[in-house]
Amino acid sequence: MPSLELIGDSARGADYAAVRLLVESGRIVEADAPGLARPLEGLTLLEAAAVPGETLAADALANAIGPAFTAEPSPGRIAVAMSGGVDSAVALLRAAPNAVGVTLRLWLDPGGPSAERACCSPAAVIAARETCHRLGLPHVTLDLRERFRADVVAPFVDGYARGLTPNPCIRCNGHFRFDVLVRFAEQAGCEILWTGHYAQVVERNGLRLVGRGVDPAKDQSYMLATLDPALLDRVAFPLGSQGKDATRAEAAAAGLAVARRKESQEACFLAGSDYRDFLERQGLGRQEGAIVDEEGLELGRHEGVWRYTPGQRRGIGLSTTQPTYALRADAATNTLVVGPRGALETWELEAEGRLHVPVERVAAKLRYRSDPLPARVEPTDNGFRLRFEEPATAVAPGQVAVLYDGDAVVGAGIILATKG
Repeated sequence: MPSLELIGDSARGADYAAVRLLVESGRIVEADAPGLARPLEGLTLLEAAAVPGETLAADALANAIGPAFTAEPSPGRIAVAMSGGVDSAVALLRAAPNAVGVTLRLWLDPGGPSAERACCSPAAVIAARETCHRLGLPHVTLDLRERFRADVVAPFVDGYARGLTPNPCIRCNGHFRFDVLVRFAEQAGCEILWTGHYAQVVERNGLRLVGRGVDPAKDQSYMLATLDPALLDRVAFPLGSQGKDATRAEAAAAGLAVARRKESQEACFLAGSDYRDFLERQGLGRQEGAIVDEEGLELGRHEGVWRYTPGQRRGIGLSTTQPTYALRADAATNTLVVGPRGALETWELEAEGRLHVPVERVAAKLRYRSDPLPARVEPTDNGFRLRFEEPATAVAPGQVAVLYDGDAVVGAGIILATKG
């Protein structure tokens, strides 16, 4: 087997560290790696990934190992997706001692005001690695910044440019993130992947599906709704049967530094920025157009239809005697249609996606924070049609309709069109 040379570096301001490894037959035979807690010669990449050190030195080692990381299969080994927060830290704690942590380094907007609370920030990567090393466990960082920007961020920007209201977190969790993580678990010789999501795996018609977490306030099944059921025999959510307070208490009892870490509340790549400011930095810009009522009468002017989403009332810039809401954005004509709240009611929608199991009636969630609505389901060639038993309000094309049968996610699709 030919030797493999691995090189990584890291910098913070004027400080710099570099690592060079020579690997033969799966073990490190030469290592130029100052700043680490112990020599790396004779170690496998899995063993080297558990070696702590000075922050920049550990960064450099992680950057060297990540692109080439593999490990021999081990019965019972668990890959744990580490975000740097308390949830994944407790999942890791439960998976120890036969666990390996993995963190995805994702693209962040360099113009954002703060990246410290993002789940993919440099600080989060460091926190995840330090949690693993404190428990004597290996940690691997996968640098996916450019792929993430192309697969998640670019469609987000494009969606707004087309007058939609996209949900990048569902796209990330349902496709991008888990595809990468399950593949990593296989390369790391793990039997299963654990994450800190508040969800469960349930069965319907013999098929494993994403299910609600038991704590309604923290349930994240909506964000996982587009996850391919075929992956669920290799994925588990160990926190799905408890609430956040129990998780924080478990972390505190174990002395984990992340026990009080605050949560990210927005799409991570925004780096603390308002999404409108972000979109403007991404080139959408100010493009003046007409604000019209449902009959087409011009009422005012706007600075870009991508600034508005159905149901929005504030920030429209009209002086009216009655409350006025954004109804829909027509990107082709750069026109914003507004009207009264009653005009936001929707009785039917079409979505592009899939039904996991045959179903006639569901509870449909149309946004992450919305209440589920009873609806009848009709399969279509590329997804499904919903007919509501009571009107839905402020339904936004581009968002995701998630269908529940009891606690099970039985379908999901991107909303294409609505009908009043």
